[in-house]
Amino acid sequence: MFDVRKQHSKAPLAGGDWSAEVADLYRTYGNWVVAFIARRFGREVAEDLAQETFLRLAQNPIDWRSPKALLARIALNAAQDHLRREQAQKRPRLVAGEDVPEGISLPDQHETLLHREVVAKLPRNLRDVYILSRFGGLTYADIATHLGISVKTVEKRMTQALKLCMARYRG
Repeated sequence: MFDVRKQHSKAPLAGGDWSAEVADLYRTYGNWVVAFIARRFGREVAEDLAQETFLRLAQNPIDWRSPKALLARIALNAAQDHLRREQAQKRPRLVAGEDVPEGISLPDQHETLLHREVVAKLPRNLRDVYILSRFGGLTYADIATHLGISVKTVEKRMTQALKLCMARYRG
């Protein structure tokens, strides 16, 4: 097996320079890595992630016994990082920057803390629906699928959550 954490401490493989070794690996396994990624994450990102895989390998030389296993691990890590970045871009921003529409003011720290406190005090079933809708940006259908409940139940819970929030803000 290979040790992904072990840095390449001796001269590069075959006595050559490491970038030449990576280039050889790319020529040998490049198409395999693209196909490996495409089967799991789709053709549209496969080539970019394959390139990222070989860039990571070039930046962090590693001793290995099985090049395919090493490349598969690096490719999966690159794909996971890609998916995390994609998810982060889809998440609504809680703190806006300079692009706040005219006439809209950002909540101050007190309002933000009050809102968090009110949401935290909601019953768990209502809080889950509220958070997935307001902060997760999910549709009622997505929430229903995620929680394993009907869309009608999501609607009822959201209505109850909003009523409780309003009552607590007024009280």
